[in-house]
Amino acid sequence: MAPELTMRDRREIIFMGLFAKSRRAAMAGAVACCATLAIGVGALPILAGSSAFARGPDSLADLADQVSDTVVNISATQTIDEKHAGAAPQLEPGTPFDDLFEEFFRRRQQQGGGEAPSPRQRERKSNSLGSGFVIDPSGIVITNNHVIADANEVTVIFTDGQKLKAEVLGKDAKVDVAVLKVKPDKPLKAAKFGDSDKMRVGDWVVAVGNPFGLGGTVTSGIISARNRNIDSGPYDNYFQTDAAINKGNSGGPLFNMAGEVIGINTAILSPSGGSIGIGFATPAATVMPVIEQLQKFGETRRGWLGVRIQNVDETIAESLNLGAAHGALVAGTDDKGPAKAAGLQAGDVIVKFDGVEIKESRDLPKIVASAPVGKDVEVVILRQGKELVKTIKLGRLEDNEKPVKAAVKRGESGKGPAASAVEKALGMEFSGLSDELRQKFSIKSSIGSGVVVTAVDPDSGAAEKHIQVGDVIQEINQEAVKDVSDVNKKLQTLKSGGKKSALLLVANAQGEVRFVALALP
Repeated sequence: MAPELTMRDRREIIFMGLFAKSRRAAMAGAVACCATLAIGVGALPILAGSSAFARGPDSLADLADQVSDTVVNISATQTIDEKHAGAAPQLEPGTPFDDLFEEFFRRRQQQGGGEAPSPRQRERKSNSLGSGFVIDPSGIVITNNHVIADANEVTVIFTDGQKLKAEVLGKDAKVDVAVLKVKPDKPLKAAKFGDSDKMRVGDWVVAVGNPFGLGGTVTSGIISARNRNIDSGPYDNYFQTDAAINKGNSGGPLFNMAGEVIGINTAILSPSGGSIGIGFATPAATVMPVIEQLQKFGETRRGWLGVRIQNVDETIAESLNLGAAHGALVAGTDDKGPAKAAGLQAGDVIVKFDGVEIKESRDLPKIVASAPVGKDVEVVILRQGKELVKTIKLGRLEDNEKPVKAAVKRGESGKGPAASAVEKALGMEFSGLSDELRQKFSIKSSIGSGVVVTAVDPDSGAAEKHIQVGDVIQEINQEAVKDVSDVNKKLQTLKSGGKKSALLLVANAQGEVRFVALALP
């Protein structure tokens, strides 16, 4: 699998709704960029012996003619109430100093130096531009959720210049898709979805959209990677493409060479705001079930398992005798969820769901969410080295199934009360779970047993894994820790058995649990 994006890369991910205020400056930058690229491309040599196919299709004109009329521009207008806005002069949008002027007059108004704003001044309209495409001749249009956001008014603009007001049938922020409905005078030309699962790295694709407000723009490239995770939501599995997509392309279609939609252009990776050849599209296989639900119900109805999960790294895999790292580690179950009713428990590793292998934890939420509510599914788990099969009737997701985050509430550094017995191990100090420590660290009563972390060596593996003062160690290698004397006893047993790491079940003060594997000295 290709490496994940770095944190610096993620800060440069841009979701491509184009705000009208910055349109002029953005267009100027885009034109300059294109001029530079034109010079560079003209200087590139054509390698002797390269095939015509390697250079790309001879022409995309027929494909462009076939699909262009299915693609639309989306104009979304939001009215913003600015109750505290001062009487500032009207500046040309996109000037380099408008933010400074706005801040100056806002401060002036707060200090009583400006006139009271009129009702008209209290409201400002913000316009954003994006792309979309027709999927039904009756007037069903698809775009990104972030293009329309909280818009009060949405207008769909067609290639012939026709403008129609749109009704929002439904939208989903997790997959970033919205379904619109317009009422045309005659049937519209509609695009068809293709099988995105068949797309391979290196396949040619065409993007059509409204970059920088320039409608009807056609660009081409290849699928440069699959299953990209850019941390935009729980179901990330983007296509990466080098087809030029920019601000304003959001919601537009990515076509295969048969003229079928295999993705929705959603985001770009860019330090400058323009295309650098790395764009992301949500695969059709991901959005189609969501679109169907939004059309039918006006909302999503996703399957729900009722588990809190975390990834299995190599250290955790060694602690659990899994061999290679794979599967999703259950860190906890919802008391009212289907998983607990079926007997799943913390420490289980889900390796297969409804016949689909779970290679890593982020695979599980996508597969569960796409399964029908109420379906009986077989879930294969590993528990203490044994493979078990559980049949679970899926519930409906209520936004409470979330992966466990590595970072938890940070406590104060230092040692526990002198009166408590103290044990040292793995770069930490532990004390018994006393009433005094419960009060000091605000530890919930639902945490019934374990030992409290009262100090952490900042250079230790525990600190690196974000264990904090005030956390409670409840288990070591899936055996309960009753008091401080248990800690070193269990660690010594693990070392004697040839183990290289210890698997700790760690609860924060709020009762959220996760597994942490630490190397044994």
